[in-house]
Amino acid sequence: MELVLGGVAAVGAGFFSNPLEVVKIRMQLQGELQAKGNYSVHYKNVFHAAYTIGAKDGLVALQKGLVPALWYQWVMNGTRLGLYHLGSEMGLTRNKDGHTNVLRSALVASAAGIVAGVVGSPLFLVKTQLQSRANDTSIAVGQQHKHTRMMPAFGEIYRKFGVLGFWRGTTGSLPRLVVASAVQIPTFEKTLEFVKSKHIFKEGSFMNPFCASMIAGLFVSFAMAPFDLMSTRFYNQGVDANGKGLLYKNLMDCGVKIYKKEGPRGFFKGWTANYFRLGPHTLLSLVFWEQLRYSYHEYELEHPKLARFSLHG
Repeated sequence: MELVLGGVAAVGAGFFSNPLEVVKIRMQLQGELQAKGNYSVHYKNVFHAAYTIGAKDGLVALQKGLVPALWYQWVMNGTRLGLYHLGSEMGLTRNKDGHTNVLRSALVASAAGIVAGVVGSPLFLVKTQLQSRANDTSIAVGQQHKHTRMMPAFGEIYRKFGVLGFWRGTTGSLPRLVVASAVQIPTFEKTLEFVKSKHIFKEGSFMNPFCASMIAGLFVSFAMAPFDLMSTRFYNQGVDANGKGLLYKNLMDCGVKIYKKEGPRGFFKGWTANYFRLGPHTLLSLVFWEQLRYSYHEYELEHPKLARFSLHG
């Protein structure tokens, strides 16, 4: 049930934040491995990027990759939030006095993030490639992949590279998820604990998780920006006949090349879009998660027999 609640919360957030994910990916791929001034700037900022994509590719393009994106949110965040909650229920994230231990919480969240990253990697691969593809070639950035829908994309990857092809780029996403999970969930839990202790809002109020998620979103946007950019580049790069990346051999190689060609600022391309996406996404997913958990807890108290039946079968 915890996996289901986490998945539902993430899907709800993903629907609203997906346009910003499309914008973020386009900005991250702009000027790939090129020094500033040596490439055309199609996307000046997050607002200009959204306008350009809508004008050139059509408004529907702002929801590109929505199907794999929502499945990814369901699988990855359902696993991540669900496993974290199970760890919390087992007492792995708290001190003897019952309060959240930041270090232990971060370790449990990181472990949950690793498992979730491996499970959700095929969906993230297809999502990234669909969202990077421009309908209008005049605003195309990065490697342009031919597939336009999720299932044909999976079919093409399987025919060319077999089952292992679905997990290409996984090593690039794990650091991103470890950092995001280690910062996001513990920060949210600790802040939520603090807000509730002050009794500013009544128990079960939407404002408790709202305030906590605003702070968590701020921290995670700063922490994961470079890892998020490298993950996008790693997943979207073209590959040879053997499935080997044409631009980056591994995550370390990716980081070194970005630093040499684009400088330190290169790691923060699309940071504004990342911030605008992560803020609302963190807010919505964690608020939905907390509210669903609270509602289910209330349901358990009112209907204990039915809750036990739904949980076990």
